Amino acid sequence: MNPNQDTRLERMRARFIDKLNPVELVLDDDSAAHAGHAGAASGGGHYNVRIVSLQFEGLKLVTRHRLVYDSVHDMMHKEIHALAITALAPSEV
Repeated sequence: MNPNQDTRLERMRARFIDKLNPVELVLDDDSAAHAGHAGAASGGGHYNVRIVSLQFEGLKLVTRHRLVYDSVHDMMHKEIHALAITALAPSEV
């Protein structure tokens, strides 16, 4: 993994922690599996995130995803091409 990807993951992780205060956070870079893809060619990475947060209790899936996207909104479509999200409340784990 190149240093820019490391920094990107660190920034993403910091934002998720700051905005969503997760009790569990797993963030993986899946960019290598998408080599040659148009998004990869432009420098945007492919990521998988699993977040368990009290903030998701009682929220619909679309609202949970919006909160996750809002955490990294300025990185979307530039540094992040795709973000696969699993967003759970602690009661669902």
